[in-house]
Amino acid sequence: MDTHIKAALKPAKPYEQNRARMLISCPDGPGIVAAVSHFLYQHGANIVQSDQYTMDPEGGMFFMRVEFDLPQLELRIAGLQQDFAEIADKFEMKWQLYPLSHKKKLAIFVSKEDHCLVELLWQWQAGDLDAEITMVVSNHPDMKEYVESFGITYHYIPVTPETKAEAEKQQLELVNGQVDLIILARYMQIVSPALIEPYRNRIINIHHSFLPAFVGGKPYAQAYNRGVKIIGATAHYVTEELDGGPIIEQDVQRVSHGDDVNELKRIGRTIERVVLARAVKWHIEDRILVHQNKTVVFN
Repeated sequence: MDTHIKAALKPAKPYEQNRARMLISCPDGPGIVAAVSHFLYQHGANIVQSDQYTMDPEGGMFFMRVEFDLPQLELRIAGLQQDFAEIADKFEMKWQLYPLSHKKKLAIFVSKEDHCLVELLWQWQAGDLDAEITMVVSNHPDMKEYVESFGITYHYIPVTPETKAEAEKQQLELVNGQVDLIILARYMQIVSPALIEPYRNRIINIHHSFLPAFVGGKPYAQAYNRGVKIIGATAHYVTEELDGGPIIEQDVQRVSHGDDVNELKRIGRTIERVVLARAVKWHIEDRILVHQNKTVVFN
């Protein structure tokens, strides 16, 4: 068996069978944490991690992430969800429950630049991304052999102005109901609303500049022409507004007047791969809550 595939087939950790995460957002008010904690206690669950954040003590929004263990979770999860609905209604909660044993399924979209894809595959192989990479979709055939060496299906779908609509239809048919998250790992095509809507807040893009500065094409040339002293990268959820979705993670590095455009690109590639991998990891670990066009990230 290929060594890449061996690394990808590590058995699930024993504790994951009975562990789940709950994400909650609701209007702030007294008693939320107490109600959630007491509910889990009544059902025999043990809280192993809890994070909370309030936007405003008076009239703002409240966000909570709880990780807990519950014996025989798989058999009891439906009843747990049904019983929690009463508390959710009382506090006007939006909430999700994610069992750790149900690994998120990922699709990676990529064009010709491979640095972000390679980083994700390395981290996945090492077990740092606790998910399943179901497929890689590309508008170029360049990385087919490399991706398939990991035992991952590679779909080559060419995209031209004339075939874009048909290509997007094929992409949607591939991912529909098959993946939980789409990652644009330097996929150099604009994603259509037809794909965005069913995957709202479940498509992560890496933008090769420090948003909101230098939006659009050739950001490193823009940065060089302005003589910037720091460059960065931004991972964000995709919305219909180009490069305008909720920001998940950003990072920067200092540069100097002696760095030409190629050197800025080299530095930028390192930042991009790290920032995208962080954002993906936080999403699959259920650490992100979206409110309006902002994110709360419990990391």
